Amino acid sequence: MTGMPGLVLPSYYLYYASPVKIVATPDGGARVWRISIDTGGWLEENELFSEIVFAVGGEIFSRRVEEFVQEVEAYRSHYLSGEGPVFALYETIKAIEEVAEQERRDLTAREIALIRGIRRKTFVIFEEQLQRAGDQGADPGLAA
Repeated sequence: MTGMPGLVLPSYYLYYASPVKIVATPDGGARVWRISIDTGGWLEENELFSEIVFAVGGEIFSRRVEEFVQEVEAYRSHYLSGEGPVFALYETIKAIEEVAEQERRDLTAREIALIRGIRRKTFVIFEEQLQRAGDQGADPGLAA
């Protein structure tokens, strides 16, 4: 599946606003992991491979790993709710964004840096929880 010149794995995408990653398999193939809107975990959706790899553009956007981590956490904080440290941190981000909105201003450079740092932390925490639960797509090391 990956014997394609120019395709470097892992690669990261936004596919119709949904974070997707394509990773190499030990046998030289590839696996496509799409985030679950219900759990924030990873669903294997290999049927998306050709559409994503050959049709980048339109509703498919390539992302650098740092951007991907931020997109995953923005997605999770938007669609998921719950208890615990990750959700408390999501609420912190929402509060920072709401203050700027109420003050009718853009986020400051410091606020942006703070949000990015919080999202890197929540990504690692969430991915470690997924990994412990047996999610094969989880990779807390992406935020390193």
